[in-house]
Amino acid sequence: MSDLNALTISEARDRMRAGEFTAAELTESCLQQIESAGALNAFVHNTPELAMDQAKAADRRLQEGDTSGMCGIPLGIKDLFCTLHVPSQAGSRILEGFKPEYESTVTQNLWNSGAVMLGKLNMDEFAMGSSNETSVYGNAVNPWRRGNDSAQLTPGGSSGGSASAVAADLCLAATGTDTGGSIRQPAAFTGIVGLKPTYGRCSRWGVVAFASSLDQAGPMTKSVRDAAIMLRAMAGHDPKDSTSMDLAVPDFESALTGDIKGRKIGIPQEYRMEGMPSEIEKLWQDGAEMLRDAGAEIVDISLPHTKYALPAYYVIAPAEASSNLARYDGVRYGHRAKLAAGDGITEMYEKTRAEGFGPEVQRRVMIGTYVLSAGFYDAYYRRAQRVRTLIRKDFEDVFNDGVDAILTPTTPSAAFGLGEMASADPIQMYLNDVFTVTVNLAGLPGVSVPVGVDTQGLPLGLQLIGRPWEEGDLLNSAYVLEKAAGFVSKPAKWW
Repeated sequence: MSDLNALTISEARDRMRAGEFTAAELTESCLQQIESAGALNAFVHNTPELAMDQAKAADRRLQEGDTSGMCGIPLGIKDLFCTLHVPSQAGSRILEGFKPEYESTVTQNLWNSGAVMLGKLNMDEFAMGSSNETSVYGNAVNPWRRGNDSAQLTPGGSSGGSASAVAADLCLAATGTDTGGSIRQPAAFTGIVGLKPTYGRCSRWGVVAFASSLDQAGPMTKSVRDAAIMLRAMAGHDPKDSTSMDLAVPDFESALTGDIKGRKIGIPQEYRMEGMPSEIEKLWQDGAEMLRDAGAEIVDISLPHTKYALPAYYVIAPAEASSNLARYDGVRYGHRAKLAAGDGITEMYEKTRAEGFGPEVQRRVMIGTYVLSAGFYDAYYRRAQRVRTLIRKDFEDVFNDGVDAILTPTTPSAAFGLGEMASADPIQMYLNDVFTVTVNLAGLPGVSVPVGVDTQGLPLGLQLIGRPWEEGDLLNSAYVLEKAAGFVSKPAKWW
């Protein structure tokens, strides 16, 4: 039973209920894989003892007839989620040594459902990045390779460790967070499913903040069905989070009927970017045909303010980050710089933040502080917020016209090599978010589904965007796309 780690959540759930194996055996299989996968640098804080304790507790629950879909399922947890007495660094040196005395609401919900924590996963520092190259732990590595080329590829970011771990079968699923595409882009780069729920569906309490009006937790899984099962366990109203919506959490899995006859799927003309690779264009067309063949109506739509989304995002997100990251000062927890004789509190703040924050975080904090400063607030931040309102209205207009979901590419390319995008111009990296940031600005649910591979054998994904709070309907469309695409490719093991 050494290959139990390769199962999906739904397969493992059904087979554990049938008594074919135990949660402890399933967890042991994952732990063995993690031990031999150091080359991927996906797991950065392992918790094998805790995992086995939780697995044994899950077995007791299963014997007593527990019917939770997540009971006994081994997960990886992105390092952005605070976990009780387990290092939670957000990929940053400034939180070195920080072990929370509390559990994030999302992870607590998962443990309440009987899930098992294998450890914490690599990520871009404070979730700022699209390639997992800004982490204090070093780069996470994509298990996929270009044919026989041994060059290491990015798993995407910021949830790069989560994507790598799921794609390499080190865990059955993982948590991620998505501020501008950080679940969906790495999911596309690694051939897995990544779901960003509606803003407010999952609590942000206990999740280290990047940009509070954009951040949202979600599942990263091996199938659409698994995403439905895991989201149900993660979601729910939380009085500790004022942005958490007080809505009943439906059974998302029961919505996977596979019937989308009469559904209207929009194709936004503004997403046909100049210079888009022909492979991405063909994938998009093929995806639309798959949905049409399943009975959906494919219609062209317009989202006219899309071209302003990236500039607006890269004003709003750094502005919120500069505010959120002001709390890291070396006084109460985490890293504190060594001071010279005569240094005072100001020098302590300055040296701690200079040592603790990496270059990308420093860049975004400085941008955010600038756009919020006197004389520039109206010119930048307030204007970006107005653009955000227009982008949200674009989507509202389309949905009010009867469109049920919107189909787009997830990324402008397949996974690129680690170091290939490193240049003096960070905008080249920011362009990876071109298809995903609108969803965060509008607070909508979005899911990336693996649909094909490029000429070098690397996975490519398509994104479906849904109506707010209708994740079940969105996942059903994604389920149809997944079945029609029949994507079953896995990376050849080299690690």
